[in-house]
Amino acid sequence: MAEGKSAGGVQSVERVFDLLNIITASGGESSLSELASRADLPLPTIHRLLRTLIPLGYVRQLPNRSYALGPGLIRLGYAAGLQLGTYAQPVLQGLVNELGESANMAVLDGHMVVYVGQAQSSRSMRMFTEVGRRAHVHDTGVGKAILATLPEQQVVSIVASMGMPTPTEKSLGTVDELLADLEKIRERGYAVDDEEQEIGVRCFAMALPDAPTPTAISVSGPTSRVDWDFGDRAVPLLREAAERLCGQLAQAG
Repeated sequence: MAEGKSAGGVQSVERVFDLLNIITASGGESSLSELASRADLPLPTIHRLLRTLIPLGYVRQLPNRSYALGPGLIRLGYAAGLQLGTYAQPVLQGLVNELGESANMAVLDGHMVVYVGQAQSSRSMRMFTEVGRRAHVHDTGVGKAILATLPEQQVVSIVASMGMPTPTEKSLGTVDELLADLEKIRERGYAVDDEEQEIGVRCFAMALPDAPTPTAISVSGPTSRVDWDFGDRAVPLLREAAERLCGQLAQAG
């Protein structure tokens, strides 16, 4: 009897995460019929699991009767993101040691990016980004690197929801400008924040393609030092760091 309960408990947990993964893969919202089809579970079982998740805040039912990811997952995702930043700290510090400029890691949190890790430059004039700070995706290197990995429809939905403020005259202010820049990012494999968030600051960023959540790393500093020659040195190191982190995450998983 004890073994049966244990096995049933594990199976229920697996089924819960199957449902959450299906909803996530569907863009954050799924109908009951989609869940039943993709999870290959009886409707009563799906109903029972959803009735457990909804009061906990991990799933919510929408007016159209479909199911979406709930706000309770934000807290878990935020905490996991901070742990991811701690996990990546040695790699970020390696970038600082090689390039002399600050290195950051950020993840997509809803429709914005949140910085989850940083290794600071030792230079007196350096870039500082507070861990936990949220920023728009369209005017940051890490944000644009992440957007370039997403479907166009999702990109448009994100910027439509949050708007496209232009903190500098170099910021991208329209969806068409952003989509054109994202195409360039996909072609070359990295993003550039060229004084789009702050005049006098340039950033080179690269997404982690196999991360458990949309993630990017970057190096940034004053334009007087972070010029295009700097970018030629930084991009291969960013790519190496991204591959190293992906490999470590795969082993951890």
